[in-house]
Order: sequence, then C-alpha cells, then structure tokens
Amino acid sequence: MAKDIQGKISSDPDTKDSQVSVAAKDGKVTLSGSVESPAAQQKIDQIAREEPGASGVDDQTTIQAEQPKPQPIVIPAGTVLVVTTSQALSSKTSQAGQTFLGALAQPVGVGGRTALAKGATVSGTVITAKTKGKIKGEGELALALTSVSTKGHTYPIQTNVLSSTIKGKGKRTAATTGGGAAGGALIGGLAGGGKGAGIGALVGATAGFVGGAFTGNKQIEIPAESPLSFTLTAPLTLPPPAK
Repeated sequence: MAKDIQGKISSDPDTKDSQVSVAAKDGKVTLSGSVESPAAQQKIDQIAREEPGASGVDDQTTIQAEQPKPQPIVIPAGTVLVVTTSQALSSKTSQAGQTFLGALAQPVGVGGRTALAKGATVSGTVITAKTKGKIKGEGELALALTSVSTKGHTYPIQTNVLSSTIKGKGKRTAATTGGGAAGGALIGGLAGGGKGAGIGALVGATAGFVGGAFTGNKQIEIPAESPLSFTLTAPLTLPPPAK
C-alpha cells in the first residue's frame, strides 16, 4: 500500500516535487516530509485517503517556507556620483549635444552593499557650450550624466545639470540645476583671476564643479581626469545581486 501511494504521489504533476515518505500499517497511512504548498499537501492527503484498504491517514507533512525573492537594488535620488572625466571639456571647443565619458571616482553603496563599483563607466552630455566673446557675451558650459554601465549592462540615469558661466571681465559663477541637494541654487562665484583660479568652497560633496577644474580667465576649461560631482534626480534601479 505504501509503495502504491508513493508512486501516485511521484507521478501526479501537482505533488511530484514534494519530498514525502509514506508508511502503512494495518491500513493506517502515515505521511511525513515536506511539501511545496498547502494545495500539494491537500492533494497528497487525498491520494492517501482514496487508496484502497486505507483506514486512516496521519498527515505529518510540513509546508516548505517560501524563499523570499531577491529584491532589486534602488539607488535613491539625491545620491552623489563623483566622476572623473575621460577627456577635456571646454566652453570653446565642446559642442552642445556632445557625449563625454568618465568613470566613478568612488563606489556607491546601498544598504551596506556596493551598488556601483569604483571605475564604473558613465556617459554624459554637454547641455550647453558657448564660447565667451572678446568684447561682450558670456562663456557657458553645462553638463549632465545620462547613463552608467556596470556588470556588462548600461542603465539610463537622470542627474542635475552642472553649469558654469564666465561674464563680463571674467567673473565666474557655478550653479547646479535640475534638483539635487543644491538644485537650482548658486553654489559660488569669484572674480576673474589668474590661471588656476578655483571655484571656491562648494557645499560639502553636493553637485558642482570642483576646485581647480577651471583655468584661464577667458574660457571655461575642464581638463581630462577632473573630478565632478553630479546628483541623481531620479532613483536608479539595478537588478538583484547575483547569489
């Protein structure tokens, strides 16, 4: 009897994956082991009760605890991405719509785990590039990140826009727009100076061009390998980590 019940459980599509042992003595059937669901447990009990000669069923099976599904990694809006540029950018030589590449200068973590490793490739776009006229006009350079690549996949991202302007006699300002910790706020300004004049003190590590990124007093120049801080304005969702 036990062998017959065991065979029926193994061949039934609803119960074949259950790890159940069957014992029978004097018409009493004892079931033990684990099943995948309440429905499978009920079906196995039914198979045992319908067995010819079965006088009773002692169902000692347990239902397997469901394994929680891996959750995606969500990097929240407001997270700062510090990147180094792969090429020089300039208000004079760069063009609006131009793509530039860079790499994360430091890893980004979520919940104590690394979500984006240091060195991950990022791509950005020159939003505005306007050369400063000799007599009048202003020079402007505005940048934003558009994607990040990790583990062989590229994901679109949204960040604030970093913008710097040179007006009049070399007066410079840097601002960040599009959200973030200092979204739309004027970060700092300084009077025109000699080569290597910095941008002044930024607010912590929030968005903005960093000191030393600007040289000369006529155009905005960002040398290759310059570190820039961008702030995510929308969350970035990555697949669950591989086990």
